[in-house]
Parts: sequence; C-alpha cells; structure tokens
Amino acid sequence: MSYIIRMKNCAFFARHGVMAEEETLGQRFYVDAVLTVEPARPLDDDAIEATVDYGVAFTVIEKIVTGQRRFLIEALALDVAKALSQRFPSVARAEITVRKPNAPVAGVLDHVEVTVAWPS
Repeated sequence: MSYIIRMKNCAFFARHGVMAEEETLGQRFYVDAVLTVEPARPLDDDAIEATVDYGVAFTVIEKIVTGQRRFLIEALALDVAKALSQRFPSVARAEITVRKPNAPVAGVLDHVEVTVAWPS
C-alpha cells in the first residue's frame, strides 16, 4: 500500500536565478512537495518512524532552498526531490514544484513554476 503526502506553498527567501540582480536582491520562492510513500510498517501501527516526518521534510527543503545558489529553478527542484528521497527511504517518488513570483521577464505574470519528479 502507498499513500501521498502533500506539502503546499512552503515559503523561503533565497537568491536563485541567472541575473546578477536576483543574487543581489533575492526573493521569495514557494515549494510544493508531493511525496508518494510506501511505509516501512503498517499504518495501523500509528508510528512516526514508519512514515515521513513532514517537520523534518520541511527542514530538508529549507536547507536546500536557502543554501547554495542555483541558476535554474529546475535544478533546485531536482536537488530537493533527491534530498527528500535520500532522507526518507519510504519515499518512492518525490514530485517537487518550485514557484518564482518575480521572474525577470518583460511582461506581467503571476509566477514561473517548474515541477520535477524523482525518480523520473
């Protein structure tokens, strides 16, 4: 049996992007994580050790997003997906969406959004 854990709109201030101004000014990024979990023990056990502790998962996401600068939000999403899969062996698939509200484009838009899945 597997199930899904969804973490929506995790918000972080970071400095990702290709443009020099993006590193200088920084901006808010939003991350969604959709984790397909194959639990180590039956859910009837009601044990945190058998699943993904989403408090810990949030910390893993935060460390990556607020850490090393990446030029591409695609690379950022992939790094988050890999890290969550590595930290939690019960995660069979991690689908990570990164939203960048202030993308440097010549026009008006809500945000740019990229979704990456690991393994693909």
